[in-house]
Amino acid sequence: MTGALVTVAGLAGGYGGERLALRDVTFAVRAGESLAVLGPNGGGKTTLLRALLGELPVRRGQVALAGRPAYVPQGERTRLDFPVSALDVALMGAYGRTGLLRRVSRSDRRLAAEALERVGMAGEADARFGTLSGGQRQRVLIARALVQDAAVLLLDEPLSGVDRSSAQRIHRLFDELRAEGRALLIATHDVAHGRQSDRVLCLNGRQVAFGPPQSALSMETLEQTYGADIVRFDGAALMTVEHHHGHERG
Repeated sequence: MTGALVTVAGLAGGYGGERLALRDVTFAVRAGESLAVLGPNGGGKTTLLRALLGELPVRRGQVALAGRPAYVPQGERTRLDFPVSALDVALMGAYGRTGLLRRVSRSDRRLAAEALERVGMAGEADARFGTLSGGQRQRVLIARALVQDAAVLLLDEPLSGVDRSSAQRIHRLFDELRAEGRALLIATHDVAHGRQSDRVLCLNGRQVAFGPPQSALSMETLEQTYGADIVRFDGAALMTVEHHHGHERG
């Protein structure tokens, strides 16, 4: 795909041994597009993000990105016992430029403050990160990614455990980032979120489907992707059963 910020062709990867956690993945994402990566727990969503980050060896295939991506983990999986403020966490986005042992510059501090303002967390800049709500922590982690100023953002379940107000603000921010020409790859369980994205990638240990949501989210595709985790309404509209998230691969 010409002009793509992310291109993946025939990707297969795993965590050691002969077993592949993910295989036969081919897709591309252009500037200004959002890609919803759908699949069940253990289906390969996190595996894909790790491969794009260079943290997982690519056994087969090719991966090409426009620069190093910024990664936003699940807020509910972050450590809450470190004595750091929301501003400290946002400033961590500058470490790729400065290194861990060098002092961050005044301009980096300004960028971090602006990022917190953009996600609606300027008023909590001095608050301890671990005391914030789930939605607030997620917004701070997105601010950290904004400080990196990457063309590609990888987001792992960004709306998991997030309150309605934070979810609405995050959705608006996603629209702004797309308008700026960034590419967003959003791992999610939520089929409704997939329907709102530009493109959808369905995974269940392998690529099940890729394309615009109108064609990719057929009943047959979703049954292959989620299996018994699907709840049907009137034979058409459907959602997936939410599971409690433990720390898992996939």
